[in-house]
Amino acid sequence: MSMWWFITTLAIIAFISNSPVYAYDNNPLQDICVAVNDSHASVFVNGKICKDPKLATADDFFFSGLNVSGNPETLFGFAATRVDVTTMPGLNTLGISIVRADLEPQGLVPFHTHLLATALITVLEGTVYAGFLVPDPANFFKSRLFSKILNPGDVFLIPQGLIRFVYNVEHKKATFLASFNSQNPEAIMIPSLIFASEPPIMDDILAKGFQLNKSEIAELRKKFS
Repeated sequence: MSMWWFITTLAIIAFISNSPVYAYDNNPLQDICVAVNDSHASVFVNGKICKDPKLATADDFFFSGLNVSGNPETLFGFAATRVDVTTMPGLNTLGISIVRADLEPQGLVPFHTHLLATALITVLEGTVYAGFLVPDPANFFKSRLFSKILNPGDVFLIPQGLIRFVYNVEHKKATFLASFNSQNPEAIMIPSLIFASEPPIMDDILAKGFQLNKSEIAELRKKFS
C-alpha cells in the first residue's frame, strides 16, 4: 500500500511539473503589476476589468471612423487612429487590436516597440520604408536590420518586442494598418521615453550613454518634452 502511494505521488508531481498550466507563468499582460493585500481592490488585466455580460450591448463590439485620418503629431508627422480595448470595449481579453496610421510626406513613426504584441503592417496607400532591429547574439552592442520598401497591398511582419520604425519615402501621404495580437499593444516611443521622462534622467547618464555633450542633451530634451 505504501509503495502504491509513493508511486502515485511521484506521478502527480511529475504531471504538475510538466503541465503547461503549472510549469510557468503566462507572459505578463502589462508592464507592472504591484501586489496589494486588499480584498476590495479591483483586478485589472491589461488595464481593464470585465463588464457583467448581462449589461453588454452591440455598441461594445463596434467602432466607427477607421476610414478617417487622425490629427497628425507635429514633431514626426504621423497620425494614429486606434481600435483597441479603450475604443472598443468588446476587445477585452480577446487579444487583438488594429491601428490606422497616416504619414505626412517624409513622416516617420519613430523608433518604438510594442512589448506585448507582434504586428502585421498592411500598406493601403503610398510607399513606406519599414524595418525592425534584431540584437546580434554575438555582440549586444550591434544589431541586424530587417527592412523593406512597402507599396499598397504589401504586408510586413514585425515580431513582438523588437524596436521598429515606419517612414514615408514619398512626397505624398501614406496610410497603413497595423494589426496586433494584443488588446492594448501600448506603443513605447523610445526617443520620448528617454528624453522626456519624469523625473528626468541625469544628464551625465544620457551624455555617457549616447556619447553626446550636455548641451546636445539639453537640446534633445527641448525637442522631445
